[in-house]
Amino acid sequence: MRRLVTFFLLIVSPALFAAKPNILFILADDLGAHDVGCYGSTYHKTPNIDALAARGVKLTQAYAANPLCSPTRSSILTGLYPARIGITAPSCHLKEVILDKKLVASAPPSNKVLEAVSLTRLKTEYITLADTLKDAGYRTAHFGKWHLGAEPYSPLQQGFESDWPHTSGPGPGGKTGYLSPWDFAKDYDQEPGEHIEDRMSKEAVKWMKAHKNEPFYLNYWAFSVHSPWIGKPELVEKYRKTADPKNPQHNPVYAAMIESLDDAVGRLVRCVDELGIADNTIIVFFSDNGGVDWHEDKMQTVYGMDCPPTSNAPLRGGKATIFEGGTREPALIVWPGVTKAATTSDLMLQSIDFYPTILEMLGQPKPSHKIDGTSYVPALKEGKATRDTIFCHFPHGPGNDARAGDAPSTSVRKGDFKLIRFYADNDDRSDKLVLYNLKDDIGEQHDLAAQMPDKVQELNGMISGFLKDTEAVVPVPNPAWTNPRVWSGSKDSTVSIRDGIATAECKSGRPTLQLLRSPEGSGKFAFSFRMKITGNAPQGIFLWGTDKDRAFAPARRVVFKPEADGQWHDYTVNFETPDQLRMLRLDGSTAVSKVEVDWIKLSKGDGTLLQAWEF
Repeated sequence: MRRLVTFFLLIVSPALFAAKPNILFILADDLGAHDVGCYGSTYHKTPNIDALAARGVKLTQAYAANPLCSPTRSSILTGLYPARIGITAPSCHLKEVILDKKLVASAPPSNKVLEAVSLTRLKTEYITLADTLKDAGYRTAHFGKWHLGAEPYSPLQQGFESDWPHTSGPGPGGKTGYLSPWDFAKDYDQEPGEHIEDRMSKEAVKWMKAHKNEPFYLNYWAFSVHSPWIGKPELVEKYRKTADPKNPQHNPVYAAMIESLDDAVGRLVRCVDELGIADNTIIVFFSDNGGVDWHEDKMQTVYGMDCPPTSNAPLRGGKATIFEGGTREPALIVWPGVTKAATTSDLMLQSIDFYPTILEMLGQPKPSHKIDGTSYVPALKEGKATRDTIFCHFPHGPGNDARAGDAPSTSVRKGDFKLIRFYADNDDRSDKLVLYNLKDDIGEQHDLAAQMPDKVQELNGMISGFLKDTEAVVPVPNPAWTNPRVWSGSKDSTVSIRDGIATAECKSGRPTLQLLRSPEGSGKFAFSFRMKITGNAPQGIFLWGTDKDRAFAPARRVVFKPEADGQWHDYTVNFETPDQLRMLRLDGSTAVSKVEVDWIKLSKGDGTLLQAWEF
């Protein structure tokens, strides 16, 4: 019946529908909080995104519902928390169809918890934003990354009439990535070397021109700036010439990718202007999670990047972490006749809020079905706060003393205070609770939990209530877990512990002891250890990783001369890091040999002991 009514109204009253506002929703992928000019970047050139900010309001406290893509995307379309939906990880490209919430049945002994199993499809039982607007007479189209399931869970089954290029993968992928020929778009004519954002924005322009006299909802969900890190060669060279290592953002490949995203935004907005529908078109710009702020060997060997893609500073962490750098996003809203040009709002918004906000902006009734979001319209019209609380449930991550912040966790921000619950992260297997005052400590460096137990109790209770309400899958201690402070070997070596001695041996390469999560801190350190080597030892190497760069790179290593005489010797290696310390590694020898370690100590430069390991 609803379809018949819509058809009748389209015939008898086209002027009525012409007056309805359009909605253009532009979603970037992995774009960090400060990756564009209007948010403070001095290296990345984004004139079109900056111009969009000049048209409307820039939000400084806009949050994704999850630090990874698929969960946030599901929250935008449904207005529901990912914890309620069950999509809590970017698993929707996997072949296995998982539609029920559950925990993993088992985990390696190195993992502290049994984490959640994410759903791999967005169930079609949800009434999406596209469903609602389509039923209200809107033409609907999706362009770009979906990552919420292939047929029969694609955009075409979730309220969108059109979908280009109709792919369900996590990114461009393939051998050439962003530059054609594209493996995922073989059915389309392609120009060799054409950038996917150029082509996709042109297709979106064609669609807008075809539907300029009808109300439309257009999703432009860019592939940029997700891996693979491939930019137009001429743009990479352009940014290479201006890269300044002193600038936290100085990756020319990533900068080139951002410019291609900016070009696409410019093409879309120009089309709106040229069609004469700018006064009747609401434009939203957002990102699905924080920027990638770490560096791995593959980034250097495959993509030629000798530094992390970006920096989210002063925010801590980035993509896949529950810290601010993982979920705080750039967000722009242009609502003709309502938002004032070049204004800024510090009122909080979360991605679950877009659904009810857009409906109210378009004059549509509130949804009658369950949603978690709250309309942001009062904030846009009257400057009234619509929420003071943000929840994020991230029940994934190694949970094995790997990179801090990507361990299974849940957070709540209420006002200026943010509490994070890291599951089973204390040595006694209890949950670790850390508290930050974001007003005074935006970088989340100073844990106030011990000083403010009442605030911890209050916020932890809110987390418990949230988990119960959303029927979230909550990680539990792993029965097979072993001591998290035991040092392990690398892929080329094995470590055995017996009678209080850790022995590292290898058949090729280096005998290695590594700890994937060390005490945190920055500045000067002393790494001391007692070691015995049997075999050959031309030199020894101590290496460390940071929150900015996971890789054990040459810039973070100290070479020393060990004694290979089969006797015990004490060593101390001094080092300094401006970034937060994360990982430690000791290559007792650079040749095949047997390395035995009695104890290890890590101290600050002033001699204060941070951690001691006895095997």
